[in-house]
Amino acid sequence: MNKPCAVIPVYNHERAVPAVVAALLATGLPCVLVDDASSPACAAVLHQLAAQEHVYLLQLAINQGKGGAVMAGLREAARLGFSHALQVDADGQHDLADVSQFLEHSRAHPQALICGYPQFDASVPKGRLYARYLTHVWVWINCLSLQIPDSMCGFRVYPLAPTLALIDQVKLGKRMDFDTEILVRLAWRNQPMRWLPTRVHYPADGVSHFRLLHDNLLISRMHAKLFFGMLLRAPIILWRRWQA
Repeated sequence: MNKPCAVIPVYNHERAVPAVVAALLATGLPCVLVDDASSPACAAVLHQLAAQEHVYLLQLAINQGKGGAVMAGLREAARLGFSHALQVDADGQHDLADVSQFLEHSRAHPQALICGYPQFDASVPKGRLYARYLTHVWVWINCLSLQIPDSMCGFRVYPLAPTLALIDQVKLGKRMDFDTEILVRLAWRNQPMRWLPTRVHYPADGVSHFRLLHDNLLISRMHAKLFFGMLLRAPIILWRRWQA
């Protein structure tokens, strides 16, 4: 049975998140909001949103970072009885007109992870756009394939059973390194993935929590860790590919 919801990590996005929740509810998708120790003003907005039917609120006492909040939200979604979860950013950068298409593909391929392949408009910060290509190259090296065209877009539908099995067995990065690391590690486990183009817009007044130095260091460390993990797994990765 395919029973999806949306998981939305929130950290001080009180201005953007009401519109995100409204758009998701309009598609019939329940929402799990994860308050990642936001300010009192943001927490008040989230409590108001959670008063609606089909909106659930999970509050974290200590800020976990985007990845930590997503993982907590995925566990909460499973506890609530959902089978799949659409990860959506709270800042409004994802094109929610694509939600129905992603859910249709998830219903047609319930075992697969449905991933967004971003189509950027002119609002994308050029520095972040160019930096993505370095991550792409490292992902292709660490997967020994080109099967992941973009690992940094956080608009994706997770099948909860295999995703939580990985989360419970491996210590994953909890901040901006999460989106990439979980895809690479799921690829190592031969997780089916399907890719759909989706438009991404960076609002002019959007709130970004990307810390240039700190998060780039975290991502660099993650790539190094994955590289050595790939070297250990290379024989089995290549064996599976040869069998396929």
